[in-house]
Amino acid sequence: MDLQPVPVRALLTDGTVVMVRELGPGDVVALLDLHRSLPTEDQYLRFFSTSPRQLEDFVQRMVSPDEPRHVVVGALRGEKLLGAASYVAVGESDGAEVALVVSHVEQTHGVGTLLLEHLVSLARGRGVRRFTAEVLAINFRMLRVFTDMGLVWTVVPDGDVVHVDLGLEPCDRYLDAVAKRERAADVASLAHVLRPGSIAVVGASRSPASVGHVVLRNLVEGNFTGDLYAVNPHARSVAKVDCYASVSELPEAPELAVVCVPAQAVPGVADECGRRGVRALVVISSGVDAEELLKVVRTHGMRLVGPNCLGVSTSSPAVRMNATFAAHSTLAGDIGLVTQSGGVAIAVQEELRRLGLGLSSLVSTGDKLDVSGNDLLMWWGQDAETRIVALYLESFGNPRKFARLAREVAGLKPVLAIRAASSEAGQRAAASHTAATATPSVTRDALFRQAGVIAVDSVPELVDAVMALSWQPVPGGRSVAVLSNAGGLGVLAADACTREGLLMAELSDETLKSLRELLPTTASVQNPVDTTAVVDDDRFARCLDVIGADPAVAAVITVTVPTALGDPTGGVHRIPGKPVLAVRTGQTERLPDEVPCYPEPARAAAALARLAERGQWLARPREFAELGGIDLGTAQGIVARNPEGWLPPDEVVRLLKAFGLPVLGGTFATTAEHAVAAQRAYDAPVALKAVAEDLVHKSKDGGVVLSVEGESAVTETFRGFQDRFGDRLRGVFVQPMVLGGRELLVGVVTDEKFGPLVVTGLGGVETDVFDDRAAALAPLSTVDADDLVHGFRSAGRLLADVDAEAVRDVLLRVAELAGAVPEIVELDINPLVVTDTGCLVMDARVRVAEYRWTDPFLRQLRH
Repeated sequence: MDLQPVPVRALLTDGTVVMVRELGPGDVVALLDLHRSLPTEDQYLRFFSTSPRQLEDFVQRMVSPDEPRHVVVGALRGEKLLGAASYVAVGESDGAEVALVVSHVEQTHGVGTLLLEHLVSLARGRGVRRFTAEVLAINFRMLRVFTDMGLVWTVVPDGDVVHVDLGLEPCDRYLDAVAKRERAADVASLAHVLRPGSIAVVGASRSPASVGHVVLRNLVEGNFTGDLYAVNPHARSVAKVDCYASVSELPEAPELAVVCVPAQAVPGVADECGRRGVRALVVISSGVDAEELLKVVRTHGMRLVGPNCLGVSTSSPAVRMNATFAAHSTLAGDIGLVTQSGGVAIAVQEELRRLGLGLSSLVSTGDKLDVSGNDLLMWWGQDAETRIVALYLESFGNPRKFARLAREVAGLKPVLAIRAASSEAGQRAAASHTAATATPSVTRDALFRQAGVIAVDSVPELVDAVMALSWQPVPGGRSVAVLSNAGGLGVLAADACTREGLLMAELSDETLKSLRELLPTTASVQNPVDTTAVVDDDRFARCLDVIGADPAVAAVITVTVPTALGDPTGGVHRIPGKPVLAVRTGQTERLPDEVPCYPEPARAAAALARLAERGQWLARPREFAELGGIDLGTAQGIVARNPEGWLPPDEVVRLLKAFGLPVLGGTFATTAEHAVAAQRAYDAPVALKAVAEDLVHKSKDGGVVLSVEGESAVTETFRGFQDRFGDRLRGVFVQPMVLGGRELLVGVVTDEKFGPLVVTGLGGVETDVFDDRAAALAPLSTVDADDLVHGFRSAGRLLADVDAEAVRDVLLRVAELAGAVPEIVELDINPLVVTDTGCLVMDARVRVAEYRWTDPFLRQLRH
């Protein structure tokens, strides 16, 4: 087990980039110089956690790099050591003594906390669970560094010294603290991309048909507020902007450089930009050597958008930057858009523009070697000019961090995502387009759902949802009323609502009475309400007010068509606190009073369903159950004895029981006589299950025989397994028969990036035939578990007369097991038999594999 690959690059609070790596014998001089550089008062105050004598010990540890108990990490900018943190393991315990020293001039830039975070992560990967330190009582800065970490801590004053004890388990408080520090650093670094004071376009050609020329022209015509330069050795000016022969000849170091040169020239241009002091690059060129470019970017501490991208833009009045080669300028608005595809960016921008909706900022990440969706979520989470976030991501670099970030941002403002690569063909296209592997759709959809991300499948669907979210409130439920002057279209709207999981509201008697008074006798006042074609816009508006006032109605969809008698669309208006969505065939527009209007009922229903989905997610409590009866030590011991492959059936039983799961026991028998004795002990019919190498689907491959009773039957079955499986047979698992109940599947598949995915659904021998399942990523909140219980198609019928609470408990315990014992890569309970009195695991199999420690929440840039 080890830390993430080192060295890595990370951001300080001011947005600058440093290298974090383990230190060795070659760093002893730098460490001593670092300490000697501290002013006298700092040497006395000790921005170092121990006594002066221990400084020498600290440095001498560098001389023995093979001593596993001693670990030191340092933060460097170029060749300069800014700070170092170390721990020394204490005896055979799981604790270690920690020490920290930081350059005086860097003590307000977050070097200390960054180093401690990396040291904590490395220590956890090497089995350390607790840090201790002795800090001088007057060293308030050091004490604050420890207490601000977010870890569980205790301090005990002892004269001039304070004893500090830090638990290293990454609780939510710690992860929140790490995320807060990362967000501050990331936003500071992205300011060079989205709020630059100066820009240079490198490769600004005189040809109006070239990308570089278009980017420069867009910046000029967009009235960029900062200083603008062009780099072209063959021109004096382009688009009325003075040209310079190279970046090094510019009168100042531009904050941002937009690179539009041939692919082979990009690394050299990037290196020149770094040497000149450029803080960020947008590389529009495609076909670039990614490894070489990223190496240059990291060496100079720059941020990078691209390569192979459309560019970036922001409509902030303080910047007004359009550094893209899009045909039209960015319409100012409050929607943040990040997309790996330049084509999707243009399509979304144009559709929004047509409806009068604009972007606060656009980032086309392309091959996203550095800046990614996670970075932009951190930016938009704190950006007051952004009210809605839209994403098009073909792959995830760090999905666990994405889930945490997206959940935080979605609590503040809507986050939408266009699903990409849902089919095998789509996954292949995504890989070739962005040099990344697309995420399997089931896991991705579970991530989106739990994080509060509203998922859509197309650009029109995204725009439809953005219209509703921009102009209407979220509903207080899923009940909807349809008001139409064309009965057939009203019925189509009601059908579309039902398909989207919305509920047709049952109007109150008072509402029905009021509608009858307003409408002709030929009208239908039941939901969907048909006013008939003779109603004018004034009466239609009054009907809308009556329906909107009904407490049973959470939202209204209006459907109108013009007739020779008039067009009631003019009567469509907002209702306080409830969304109103309009349908007028052939029209996608914004009606007066900011009511979104859709060309067909199905699109309005889908948009309303997305609104309701957001309302439900915002109302969800995020609570985690306190589970008792868990013996983690026993579970870890089982995995230690069986480090690779499928666990033996008796070990599976012990493992599940260690986590409080209700398991039907059994006896593992290696001979026919042993199996006969087991059946006699149960004094009842038994199930015999073959245990053989590479036998995974026992029922399908003839490895299960049910209701076996008597010596001859047991012996015959055992010999039949010997004939079928030969030398592969290791024995049989004998279990008593259990009759009755409903059969479910509960399983876990652990993805290296996403973590454990918990699955449940219809179980039994035909589970794969019906493929009726629901999935969620661990850890599971109580609401996540409820969603799983009721999330598969047949859940309503299957669980109608059984103990659904017991199923929920099983799901929570399985998720807890998968998270606590990460060596489990597959777990399959099939069937889980459910009755009105509880659950029982009838059969299960578990596969384990070596686990390599990784820390998805560690602050580091892509490497």
